[in-house]
Amino acid sequence: MQKKEYSVEIGGKILTAIFTDLAEQAHGSVMLKYGETIVLATVCMSHDSQKGLGYFNLTVDYIERFYASGKISGSRFVKREGKPSEEAILASRVIDRTLRPLFEQSIRHAVQVIVTVISVDENDPVILAVNAASLALAVSNIPWNGPIGCVRIGKYDPEGKQASYGAGDDSLIINAPSSWRVDDSKYKFDLTVCGKNGNINMIEASAHQTEEKELAEALSRASEEITKLENFQKKIVSEIGKEKRVIEKETIDQQSVELFKKDILPKMEEAIFSGAGKAKIDELHNVWNKMVAEKYPEREDFSLEDNLFDDTENDILHKKAIEKNKRADGRKMDEVRDLFAQAGGVSSVLHGSGIFYRGGTHVLSVLTLGGPEDRHLIDGMTTKAEKRFMHHYNFPPYSSGETGRAGFTNRREVGHGALAEKALAMVLPSVEEFPYTIRVVSESMASNGSTSQASICAATLALMDGGVPIKAPVAGIAMGLMYESDSKYKILTDIQGPEDHYGDMDFKVAGTRAGVTAIQLDVKVEGVPIKILSEAMIQAKDARVIILDKIEQEIKIPRSEISPNAPKILIIKINPEMIGMVIGGGGKTIKEIKEKTGAEITIEDDGTVYFTGKNDSAEKAKSIVLEMTHEYAVGEVLKGEVVKVADFGAFIRLNPFTDGMAHISELAPFRVERVSDIIKEGMIVPIKVISIDREKGRIGLSIKEADKDFFNQKK
Repeated sequence: MQKKEYSVEIGGKILTAIFTDLAEQAHGSVMLKYGETIVLATVCMSHDSQKGLGYFNLTVDYIERFYASGKISGSRFVKREGKPSEEAILASRVIDRTLRPLFEQSIRHAVQVIVTVISVDENDPVILAVNAASLALAVSNIPWNGPIGCVRIGKYDPEGKQASYGAGDDSLIINAPSSWRVDDSKYKFDLTVCGKNGNINMIEASAHQTEEKELAEALSRASEEITKLENFQKKIVSEIGKEKRVIEKETIDQQSVELFKKDILPKMEEAIFSGAGKAKIDELHNVWNKMVAEKYPEREDFSLEDNLFDDTENDILHKKAIEKNKRADGRKMDEVRDLFAQAGGVSSVLHGSGIFYRGGTHVLSVLTLGGPEDRHLIDGMTTKAEKRFMHHYNFPPYSSGETGRAGFTNRREVGHGALAEKALAMVLPSVEEFPYTIRVVSESMASNGSTSQASICAATLALMDGGVPIKAPVAGIAMGLMYESDSKYKILTDIQGPEDHYGDMDFKVAGTRAGVTAIQLDVKVEGVPIKILSEAMIQAKDARVIILDKIEQEIKIPRSEISPNAPKILIIKINPEMIGMVIGGGGKTIKEIKEKTGAEITIEDDGTVYFTGKNDSAEKAKSIVLEMTHEYAVGEVLKGEVVKVADFGAFIRLNPFTDGMAHISELAPFRVERVSDIIKEGMIVPIKVISIDREKGRIGLSIKEADKDFFNQKK
């Protein structure tokens, strides 16, 4: 095996790039090692172009292998890894969104990037995967305008003391261990940042209502480490990089250009700036398509003519925005579209609902509450956990006025759902305060710009309508950019239609009045200066406040009661040593309680017991378990049923699960010759607990101390 290694220090730890001939058929490959986390990135490009495709075909697959964490996964019957987990899909999207802008979009050869996790420790394999994909492309013969660098940065509190939440760079941690991020209460904010040449081209962030200035400082610090990663990769490329393939760019027929200038170009500006949406410009595009099809009846591929139309539309939008402050729908640069908010009012069956409109983007969100047994069980490559909050996003074809496949969740839907989930999770009450499992489903009903951010707004309305005591309402907004240079650009608030399609960035910022809870950045240029992103965050906050005003006009605070159709949850704490008794052999006891009451019962290792049910089922189950697990104390006075009489005393039932014994000397204040003379089975007698032997499970009782006159009264 041929082998060459390069190393660099990143975040106080050594990152090693290992080049071997292990995957020698790939056009580029590398193993990256950070601690004991190792990923293998491979890249390949098809030999021939795909004629008539009309877009750049990039596929990115992040592959989790359970052997990486020393696990054998699956059921008893299937042990092979199945479809990608949600975490793997999100990782693939992070890699894709970082790499894609650095390809020449006119390329019609298929490019595939596969990153396989070989082994994993406490270091995040996703960060390694992005860097490995960059390096594999950089040393390959595939034309790509990299490299890029990727780091994770944040302010963390692994001990739960908020000791690391200080101000400035000193408290910023690069590439924190995964264990610091499993529980979002252990960090103030957590960012994944990718960039090139001091600019940023991808961000994924979650934050606990963090100020924009603090996040901008984190981006600057991240950029320093990213520069180290870029220089590290450039050094390697200079030594072992392959010569890049030259892919000739197809040129359009000059007759098409002349036809376009004569019949289409004069109409474009009016069609672009005809109001909200893309109806007029799409109509003109269809006219152009028919025109070129008639002119070239022998041809099937009109992608070059398509590109001419798109490029011209892009140029006009940029020029008018930058030079004339003009937007397609006539709004000001910082103007939010018309808003509508409705909390509830859909159906009394639903536990909570919200409808939110922002211009032509309409979303319905529906809340469902469940018990602990409804939590989402995750058994992944590195994670075994239960999720109590889920946000799922759906984008049916009719949302954009199209036909298509329904009932299939694509990567985009997974990504948008996760972004909204991240934004809302930061304001949820603790499990102690609100023990319910929470699921929100957002249905995109009509799409004209950032349904993901509208989903956050609609979901906030649904949560508040359902009585979930969130810390504060959350709203999201998508910011755009028309960029010419660092000094000539325009930031657009609430992008829609052609701005979404042709703008240079899609910068989604969600948060409360107090600060940001989530960020997602995608770009179509190589990167955006941090200065512009800082300005965009401030402009986003202004828009966010307008949206929050609208939400709070509809519903100011969460409703005081949950829906009567939602289950009721009661909580008690029992001695952990009694868990086995409540469950019973093979789960027999707990199953009987469930069947008898109709309630669901969840018991945690610390003795916390949740009772979930409708009507009075939860109360009934709670009463039974309390009775079972009641720990009697010396001096406690109660009544019990005599269940057995012996020569030396009487056995008395304290509850259906516990008996005690009153010795003959403890029955009455006078001498008792025979127990059966004064006491019979089935009698209800007053008793006082006078001794407890926990080791032997014995409880000593006294009737005479509970009521010295009891037998006199019986006479």
